[in-house]
Amino acid sequence: MALVGKKFPDLNVDAMNEMGDTFKVNVLEEAVNKKKKVLLFWYPKDFTFVCPTELHAFQEALGEFEKRNTIVIGASCDTPEVHFAWLNTAKDNGGIEGVTYPILADSNRNLSSILGILDITEETYDEATDTVQVEGDNVTYRATYIIDEEGTVQHEGINNMPLGRNVQEFLRLIDALTHVQEKGEVCPANWEEGKDAMKPNAKGTAEYLASH
Repeated sequence: MALVGKKFPDLNVDAMNEMGDTFKVNVLEEAVNKKKKVLLFWYPKDFTFVCPTELHAFQEALGEFEKRNTIVIGASCDTPEVHFAWLNTAKDNGGIEGVTYPILADSNRNLSSILGILDITEETYDEATDTVQVEGDNVTYRATYIIDEEGTVQHEGINNMPLGRNVQEFLRLIDALTHVQEKGEVCPANWEEGKDAMKPNAKGTAEYLASH
């Protein structure tokens, strides 16, 4: 179920930071109460291969997100304790030491289930044990959400496990969203900050195409 154009779920989730503090984060409230955009990205597992490259890439770009009034939040289904162990593992040992933004610990999978981003290929009921058997890893795909200051989802994207993300593309999308908010113009293909945008009407489209 696509969430674009809808409010992000109103749910408190455990989180961990680099100081070892466990606390609750409500992504919707982070956006609305702080009047900031939120970039929320999910990754499959701590202590894996592609995942630390993404967490470090978002950390390296953290200043650029902050310039754009945007909070970065990571998330997986690992526990806060596993997050803390990973945060205390050096980068050259596959760890994420130096990452400073909060990381959600959705170990009960309440939020990821609502979002529909878990790797579950099949659920079957076992009458003998009166349990539901799950096929799949039951961890999240690489899902990414951009949420505006009103708590509305403006971007939603999901990559399969082996496909790492391009952090610069999310900065570009946030720039485009900000331009739309401030200028009332729409952003054409391959738009970047400083390039021409378009008036949201047929004349605007014609003028743009004629000049490019």
